[in-house]
Amino acid sequence: MEIPTPNLPKSLFIPQMYLKQPTADVPAYKPMIVPPSDLEPPEEVETEETTEEPVAPTLKIPVIDIEMPIPETAVVITAVTTAVVAVATTSVTQTLFEPIKKKVQKQLQDKVNKWKENQKKKKDSSKNSKTE
Repeated sequence: MEIPTPNLPKSLFIPQMYLKQPTADVPAYKPMIVPPSDLEPPEEVETEETTEEPVAPTLKIPVIDIEMPIPETAVVITAVTTAVVAVATTSVTQTLFEPIKKKVQKQLQDKVNKWKENQKKKKDSSKNSKTE
């Protein structure tokens, strides 16, 4: 018995690609020198005296004898600015959108009323046709 052999075309020539092996850049840093814990200045050097931080101002409320800390000026300015911008934005947008809201509400209500009337007419007409 003779088995037929397939007549296949020659394979395509695909050139090989040679890739270089990847390299990594290792990070480098200057070593940090940590002084020993028992380090003291030389005898000929004068040491500076550390000053304490000033105490935050407080406001004493006489009736209930409580001292309230007064916030820094920057904090107060930021809070006031934020409040003013929020109130102004709300006021402006409310005056701009209120007429639009009323018109849209009126149109929607008209459509709902018209839909209700149509539904009522359909019910009435279906009742009349059933009774006849």
